[in-house]
Amino acid sequence: MISIPSSVRIYLSTEPTDMRKGVYTLSSLVEKVGLDVYSGHLFVFLSRKRDKAKILFWDNGGFVLYYKSLEKGTFKRPLQKENEKTVLLESDQLSMLLAGVDISRIHRPNRWRPKKT
Repeated sequence: MISIPSSVRIYLSTEPTDMRKGVYTLSSLVEKVGLDVYSGHLFVFLSRKRDKAKILFWDNGGFVLYYKSLEKGTFKRPLQKENEKTVLLESDQLSMLLAGVDISRIHRPNRWRPKKT
């Protein structure tokens, strides 16, 4: 499992991405949807066939780009609302996505939250 601090957000692009794109082209895609590429958050991109994934983030003065290519099968995208450019994921959802688990079929229990006074 990937260990990611809870302060780091994970954004999954809902649009298929050309996997030939490098860090600067991917960072411009992040900025086009109004997000700060230098925030330290993770930005996940999937190929049209959903057999390849790239994760981009900024760390200590430089971009980091992770790349995963599946030999068999596809990454299962979570359900999304219409016209959404990104889907916010939690770190365990990212781990399941990269493992090939269909996270749209996972049902989480409602979390307890304190009442507002």
